[in-house]
Amino acid sequence: MGEGWAAALFALFIWWFSTGAILCLVKHADRGGRRAHMRAVLFAMPVFFAGLYGAWATLEVTSTMGVYLAFLSALAVWGWVELAFLTGVITGPMTRPCPPGVPEWERFIRAWGTIAYHEMLLAGLVLAFAAVALGSGNPFGLYTFLVLFLARISAKLNLFYGVRKINTEFLPQPLAHLPSHFRIARLNWVFPISVTGLTAATWFWLERLATAASPAEVAGYGLLAALTALAALEHWLMVLPLPDEKLWRWMLPAPKATQQIKTD
Repeated sequence: MGEGWAAALFALFIWWFSTGAILCLVKHADRGGRRAHMRAVLFAMPVFFAGLYGAWATLEVTSTMGVYLAFLSALAVWGWVELAFLTGVITGPMTRPCPPGVPEWERFIRAWGTIAYHEMLLAGLVLAFAAVALGSGNPFGLYTFLVLFLARISAKLNLFYGVRKINTEFLPQPLAHLPSHFRIARLNWVFPISVTGLTAATWFWLERLATAASPAEVAGYGLLAALTALAALEHWLMVLPLPDEKLWRWMLPAPKATQQIKTD
């Protein structure tokens, strides 16, 4: 179990550090405009390709090191896609704020239009991971990417239908129109499903960890359990009045004013 705790702490550190690094890079790119955003994405492309190669190269590496490398490779691919989204390079065709008072169906279509290309790229990568990793000796890269993908869909649905607390101070200039598609509300029908599903998934990984047959499996399921638990925590932070933004605010430039969010 010591290996499991070590893996969980490793996942926690990587989650905090990688999130802060991406936010810091994007915020600094904001100072240089569109070209700076594009340069940031292009210069980070070696990370993306290294992640793809690492995910492929570790498919049959069943050692503990192989599990950690598969986990980091999936995070590298994910991180580059998120960087491309936050810089406005890969988002969607809708780049204008949502007008007030539009019908719910239209608001949904407009919200989808703001992220469509990004979501299609992520879905394509999930299918690619699954095509090569299912049945392999080391599927932890696939599992990592899948957890991130499903948790992100859940988070976006909650932002659309409405949560109590939304941090918009970290949104970069290319995504200044996004808050108009969010909604602040006391609760929404998706939230209980989201936290129940993520909690059940965390329990599933912990159960697999408890019955793991090798140190590599202990590390893998420890990483997944911690990552899924963090995703559940991020959902709870949407409704709890806790200053989670302080985890990264100290390393970022001073936030700018953001536009008002629709409320219920």
